[in-house]
Amino acid sequence: MSTLIIFNREPYDNTDVTWNGLRLAEQLHATGQAVRLFLMNDAVDMARDACVPPPGYDQDLAGMLKALIAKDVPVKVCGTCMARCGIYKNQPYFAGAEQSTVAALAEWVVDSDKVMTF
Repeated sequence: MSTLIIFNREPYDNTDVTWNGLRLAEQLHATGQAVRLFLMNDAVDMARDACVPPPGYDQDLAGMLKALIAKDVPVKVCGTCMARCGIYKNQPYFAGAEQSTVAALAEWVVDSDKVMTF
């Protein structure tokens, strides 16, 4: 079984939506499920070192993403969104966040047993 999780939201948008999606990805991976993550729209910022928790927020979302990458969870980032979206435009992406395309996302969707969006 494989699960694809697509992130769309700005990482720190005054909600816990992205944090909850990452927590779910961690738990699925911990239970032996194949998990893949695709970042698009403003979620691309999550794969940039410039993305740091705002004052008062107790979770490091970029750090959580890096931890998943370290566990060999594939992470792809929409190449078009890399140039168009996020508040950290032109900031570099960290290793393991692979530049990708909507065509690759479509392949992952077809090849996944479950697709979720956050």
